[in-house]
Amino acid sequence: MLWSAGLGADVPRYATPVAADGAARRRDTMFAQAEAEAPGHDPSLFGRLTAWTPDTLAWDGPGARVIAHDAHERGHGALFFPETGVLIAGDMLSDVEIPLVDTESEDPFGTYREGLGTLAGLAGVRVVVPGHGHPGDGAEFRARARADLAYLDAVEAGAPVTDERLAGTWVRQEHLKQAPLAHER
Repeated sequence: MLWSAGLGADVPRYATPVAADGAARRRDTMFAQAEAEAPGHDPSLFGRLTAWTPDTLAWDGPGARVIAHDAHERGHGALFFPETGVLIAGDMLSDVEIPLVDTESEDPFGTYREGLGTLAGLAGVRVVVPGHGHPGDGAEFRARARADLAYLDAVEAGAPVTDERLAGTWVRQEHLKQAPLAHER
């Protein structure tokens, strides 16, 4: 969604077809929200996404699989490179952020759990690269998936959440916004 002209104004930024369509439809609203939270974005570059196919990404590098799911946001995507075992997880499997559910989903926690299960079920992940946080090895990938499931379990059960990722003020605020959703629907 965010981009800098310093990276090239005409560079395609790929997203699943669902995400690209959603960004086009909600671009003005999302831009206003981004500007309110972190001002300084270029409106001409914000949210200009190119749809990719769910199964392949045409390029000259190693084989890549697009993993489309609806966990974090409708049409969210990840890239998996089976030959190297690298998973670019998008806004998931972070060591610094809790699972951020799609608050507009009919079942935000169930949908997140389903998408997380899709990613956690990938065989051969040796490196995970989240959109926010730090890369981790295969053991860290599995630990993050377990931590995310534990977070979802605690919130859905109405139990106290003990997660070191809640130490950050912004992450804590997001938790307080989304936790009630587990019991509203």
